[in-house]
Amino acid sequence: MEADFQVGIVGAGFAGLVAALRLKKSGRDSFVIFERASEVGGTWRDNIYPGCACDIASPLYSFADEQNPEWSQLYSEQPEILDYLKGVVSRNKLYPHIRFQSDVVEARFLEEEGCWLVRDRQGNNTTVRMLLLGMGPLNRPYIPAFPGLEEFKGNYFHSSAWDTSYDVGGKKVAVIGTGASAIQIIPTIAPEVAHLTVLQRTPAWVAPRYDRKFSRFSRWLLKKAPFLQRLQREVIYRANELIGLGFIGHKIINRLFAYLSLRKLRKEVKDPALREKLTPNYIIGCKRILRSDNYYPTFNRQNVKLVTDRIERFTPEGILTADGTEHQLDAVVFGTGFIAADIDFYTKILGRNGRNLVAEWKEKGAEAFLGTTVSGFPNLALILGPNTGLGHNSVVLMMEVQMNYIMQYIHYLEKNGKGLYLDVKEQEQLAYNERLLEKFKGTVWASGCRSWYVNKEGKNTTLYPRLVTAFKRQMRKFDPAAYHLVQPRVNVPDKNPVKA
Repeated sequence: MEADFQVGIVGAGFAGLVAALRLKKSGRDSFVIFERASEVGGTWRDNIYPGCACDIASPLYSFADEQNPEWSQLYSEQPEILDYLKGVVSRNKLYPHIRFQSDVVEARFLEEEGCWLVRDRQGNNTTVRMLLLGMGPLNRPYIPAFPGLEEFKGNYFHSSAWDTSYDVGGKKVAVIGTGASAIQIIPTIAPEVAHLTVLQRTPAWVAPRYDRKFSRFSRWLLKKAPFLQRLQREVIYRANELIGLGFIGHKIINRLFAYLSLRKLRKEVKDPALREKLTPNYIIGCKRILRSDNYYPTFNRQNVKLVTDRIERFTPEGILTADGTEHQLDAVVFGTGFIAADIDFYTKILGRNGRNLVAEWKEKGAEAFLGTTVSGFPNLALILGPNTGLGHNSVVLMMEVQMNYIMQYIHYLEKNGKGLYLDVKEQEQLAYNERLLEKFKGTVWASGCRSWYVNKEGKNTTLYPRLVTAFKRQMRKFDPAAYHLVQPRVNVPDKNPVKA
């Protein structure tokens, strides 16, 4: 049996494309990308709700070596981001490496051969020396089990599965939730609907977005002087890292950021009673901070109502809240987020001795070594794995840092001979996660608020509790001493040799 490819990548969103770009630009062509949909883009392909945009500035929410001088605005919207990703794939000739409509249902490590057997939903089998998972954490929509939902006669859908065939114009619409998607949807549809009911459980911290259009001249200048793109990116990165200091123990910065956000609320919402309902009662940063220039002013509209009473149940005609009010509705949008902390890949990952990755994570919580490799699952790497998310900066930076580390991993394997595999030592993984747990102490995420960063057992499996700068330093050099180097029992010849 021969390995079909040196590297297999699951997913063609930002994470998978970070991996593919690095492999391609290093001269490695023996890789395949498994993509369950018919186009690249991941979350930026799937989320098409009104107002969908990134809350990280585009010069930073892009690949470091694929900068785009043509962004139309600082915070780009979904169609422009998706076009950017498609352009990157085309320019770098990645499309031939992608298998579309290839939904991977199982990846099994073959110990005797030292490679991964990947099986898709159509029953196709592919073997790869190393497997990279770039499936992303925000792909499982969460809809609470509201009583009576099946009785509701109107339309309802999650923000990530927007019903484009349904026209909300002139309708009575409710949005449940006030998270990152909801605060983009609410101001976008408010001018179109007859009445908009916003059902809020917990008020969010909303910071200024300071969005702006890039002029034709500025785009021309960025194109002619690429160093200005790098400078722009660095300035945004440093500013975000400064804000991040307020999350990891610098109280003055935290209070300043909170003051600016509350001043924004006072300035933009006229009604004092409404302002009180929109004022958070937890430390800023404990939950995801939202950025918007038009969310708060939406509540000054006559056709918009904020409801903070608990939802009792759905009725055939709408929603009944705890105060006894039945809100008559034509449609309901669930802006209720995703299941992220309790990581549950739709793909079965089976490691050494048949160990099931998802089953183990369900039992003890998701964890990995450096958020990237997992003991018992050799030659497997996670891009944006456990505890690699951020609350203050671009996760694309984290993906690229991880890929730097993974490239060293791959080079070490190539240097030490064909067919070998690396398995991170269990004690190294345990020690790393114990250190990680200690680093949460004193941060805003340990202040007691409830958020999607935390799993059912109360463990934060989502965020990295330090700055990106610290993660870069930690991941700078691959240490082979943290791994077992194993010779498989059967030497499998390489079908596609890779240049060292």
